[in-house]
Amino acid sequence: MTGSISQQKQQLRQQMKEIRAEAAARDPDAADKLAKRFPTRLLERFGPVVAGYRAIGDELDPLPLLNRLQKDGATILLPRVEMDGAMSFRVYAGPENLVKGPFGLLQPASDADIARPGLVLAPMLAFDARGVRLGYGKGHYDRAIKELREDGPCFFAGLAYSQQQVDSIPSELHDIALDWAETPHNSVPLFLARAAPD
Repeated sequence: MTGSISQQKQQLRQQMKEIRAEAAARDPDAADKLAKRFPTRLLERFGPVVAGYRAIGDELDPLPLLNRLQKDGATILLPRVEMDGAMSFRVYAGPENLVKGPFGLLQPASDADIARPGLVLAPMLAFDARGVRLGYGKGHYDRAIKELREDGPCFFAGLAYSQQQVDSIPSELHDIALDWAETPHNSVPLFLARAAPD
């Protein structure tokens, strides 16, 4: 890839949207597989407050997983993009309590309780072995995770199809690396790769 880092990321976003759409079409049971195989130890270690998301487009749908985690005792939060563009995490009280937000998102209403997650599950377009996550370019998760970590630990996990793992993603200083990636077929403990000596 040539051009600036932001141009390279934009090119990769276009490619990965197509790859993700194909992966979603080939694996209609992916969300249920993810829910069944998600490691309970992540909830035990970093829960019980877990932030998920509502899938849009071809994103891997976390709803079956969130339902399972809730049955296992988790308090589920969803992101809300605030008027100033910041992202907060608010208690999910069922689909009837969601409102339309920016980018076609369904999100908690402004009067939903704000809470601090110890485990954040995020959508993405791609990830690499260093934990670099390619999102949509708005930086919501990067800023939110940075802010959460100012008050203590927060485990950052991405949910994706295995086809979304790529060799390398160009990164910038503000990019917050994933600690973990979970796919319908495998777990990728990314923090271990960063801890390994070069």
